[in-house]
Amino acid sequence: MTNPRLPAFGDGCITDLVPYLLPRGRGTAVLPAEIGKAARSVLFVLDGLGWDQLQDRLHLAPTLAGMSGGVITTVAPSTTAAALTSITTTLSPAEHGVVGYRIRVDDSLLNTLRWWDDETGDARRTMPPEIIQGYEPFQGENVSVVTKAEFNRSGFTKAHLRGGRLTGYRTPAVLTARVAQLLRDGEQFVYAYWDGVDKVSHEFGFGDEFDAEVAFADRMVADLIAAVPSGTQVVVTADHGQVDCRNGSVDLSPEVSALATGLSGEGRFRWIHTDPTDIESMATLCRELYGHQSWVATIDQILDEKWFGPSMNSQIQDRLGQVALCPFEPISYADPADSGPFELVGRHGSLTDAEMLVPLLSANV
Repeated sequence: MTNPRLPAFGDGCITDLVPYLLPRGRGTAVLPAEIGKAARSVLFVLDGLGWDQLQDRLHLAPTLAGMSGGVITTVAPSTTAAALTSITTTLSPAEHGVVGYRIRVDDSLLNTLRWWDDETGDARRTMPPEIIQGYEPFQGENVSVVTKAEFNRSGFTKAHLRGGRLTGYRTPAVLTARVAQLLRDGEQFVYAYWDGVDKVSHEFGFGDEFDAEVAFADRMVADLIAAVPSGTQVVVTADHGQVDCRNGSVDLSPEVSALATGLSGEGRFRWIHTDPTDIESMATLCRELYGHQSWVATIDQILDEKWFGPSMNSQIQDRLGQVALCPFEPISYADPADSGPFELVGRHGSLTDAEMLVPLLSANV
C-alpha cells in the first residue's frame, strides 16, 4: 500500500489543459515540456486510457508511443463525470460541483452521466444541469466540440459542454473527418471525445478486447494526425485510468449497513452516508473491516487534504457522504441500487496510480 495519488492541480493536472491550449487561454500551469503553443490545436480525449495501461501496451499503440509528452494526473474521484467537467471548465470538482458519478442533491440521488434520478427519472428539469454545474466551459469561449451524436441533448452534455458548437458523429471515420474539416475552416481549437476504451474496459476488463480497442484508438489518432491541416498540434489525453476488478465485488457488512443512512459514489469511491454523530464510529468500523484493501477517509480528512480541490462551499459539500472507501486493491464495493446491464469488470474512481495517472501526448503536423 502507498499513499493516495492526489490531483496535481496547477502542476500537471487535466484542469490545466484547456487554459494552456486555447488561443486566448489564461493558463500558466506546468505541463510536459513537449506540449507547446500552436496556431491550431485539437484536444482529443480518449476516455479511460490511463498512463499505466498505455505503457503496458505501447507495442499495440505505435502512434501514441511515438508522440511527445508525458504523464499528468486526473482529478478525484477518478471518474468520467467529474473528470470531463474538470477538463472543459478548467475547475476542480470542489469548484464545479460534479463531484462524482452518483451524487446526493438535496434528498435525491443524481446519476450525473445519465442525468437520472432513480425515483423520478429524467432529472433535466428537476435538477437543471446549469444549476448543478454553473460555470461556462472553455473559459466562456465558443469552442467547436466533436462528440457522439447521441450525447448532444443529454443532461451531462449540458452540464459540461454547453455553449460549445457541437458536431455529432456516429462512426470513428466521421469524428476524424469532422475535426479535420473544422480546422480547415479556420477553427483554432477543437475538442474531440471518444469513449471506446472505457466502454470495452467496463465490459471485458484487460483482456484481448481491451488490447484490440487500444490498438484501434491508436489508429484513430494516426488517422487524425494524417487528416488535419499543416500547422496543427494534435494533443491526446484521458479522463482517468482503469483497474481490472473481475471477481472483486465486495458487499458491505451488515454492521456498516446498519449504521449507514445511504450510499452514493461508485464501486471504487464508495461514499457512506451516516449521521454526523456517527462519522468517527463508521470510520473506525470501516478501517477495521476494509483497511487492508482500501483507504478509509472521513469527509473532514478529504477536505483538509484537498482531494477534490483547494476549496469547496457548503452547497457542494452537501453532495458528498461522510466516510469514503477508496480501494487500493482490485476490488469494488457493491451498492444494490447502482446496477446496469452487466457486471462491470474494468473500474475506476479511486486514487491509485493506475486510475489517477493519464497521458498528455502531442504531435505537430
